[in-house]
Amino acid sequence: MERIAIYGCGGSGRELLPLARTRASLSDVPPDIVFVSDTACEIGTEKNGVAVISFTDLISSRHRDREVIVSLGSSPARRSIVERCEREELVFGTLAASTYVCQDDVQVGEGAVFCDFSMCRSNVRIGRHFQCNTYSYVAHDCIVGDFVTFAPRVSCNGRVVIEDDVYIGTGAVLRQGSPDKPLRIGKGATVGMGAVVTKDVPPGVTVVGNPARPLVRKKA
Repeated sequence: MERIAIYGCGGSGRELLPLARTRASLSDVPPDIVFVSDTACEIGTEKNGVAVISFTDLISSRHRDREVIVSLGSSPARRSIVERCEREELVFGTLAASTYVCQDDVQVGEGAVFCDFSMCRSNVRIGRHFQCNTYSYVAHDCIVGDFVTFAPRVSCNGRVVIEDDVYIGTGAVLRQGSPDKPLRIGKGATVGMGAVVTKDVPPGVTVVGNPARPLVRKKA
């Protein structure tokens, strides 16, 4: 039996539920899926017909054999929950839509999620707990770190290096790098919605616009 726990029952979690149901339906036994929440008013309720349990319930003997899928889009929040689950020696699962396309020589770490019409092309290396949202792709010869999030329609072209904890916003385009100089997005950086990234992004910096430039916040 497929026993799955989706951590988080917000929008991201509820969008992952159909992927979990589809994966679980491939077995002969009806799927057994729960949501996990840290929000008191959600625990004990149902979301989209699925029970919401607490973390305490998750680590109990009744539930701790479930594969955990962490749905949160925020890299720091996702990392925090993963570390919490690791301390309890829980097991992580991977979800991939039936329309996800995986081409040649693609290696992916645990806990990844690939939504509908996402794609990884050739010679790609991806770290742990990657989220690749609808219509996003990773092209050839890219290296993606741990806890990286692609919002919908991210175009990550060839020879790009994305370090850990990076968030790439909806519709962003990362230009192709070269064999001797890949485009690099530094650790903890954020690429804003619709940004066109033509140059390296330093660690921790937010870039926006076309071409993408560091976001300058006006002083109050």
